[in-house]
Amino acid sequence: MSNILSTDVSNYCRKESGDVRIFDDEWEKLAKALEVPVEDIKEEKPSSIIQNNDNLTFNDSSGNYNYYCSIPNHVLDHLNDYINLLKEQNESQKKDLEKFKSGK
Repeated sequence: MSNILSTDVSNYCRKESGDVRIFDDEWEKLAKALEVPVEDIKEEKPSSIIQNNDNLTFNDSSGNYNYYCSIPNHVLDHLNDYINLLKEQNESQKKDLEKFKSGK
């Protein structure tokens, strides 16, 4: 299989174990070699979100690497407050725009 993907055996092993992404063209090559539809062998590995007491951690292994990003809860709380403020301002501006359009 590593020859089919034009890669070395160790890299193919990382692909097979899910440590390294298998690209769409590689799925097609593997499916062709196995004489099966791509849908029968392709696996999607979703990103995961882990919530603990101190922060939120994202694990995205959809690329060529695993990416971990931790966001402290106090930062998330601040961002949520800011989002809510923006929503309120947006609603207020929508009302002002309707007043303007109606000429009142």
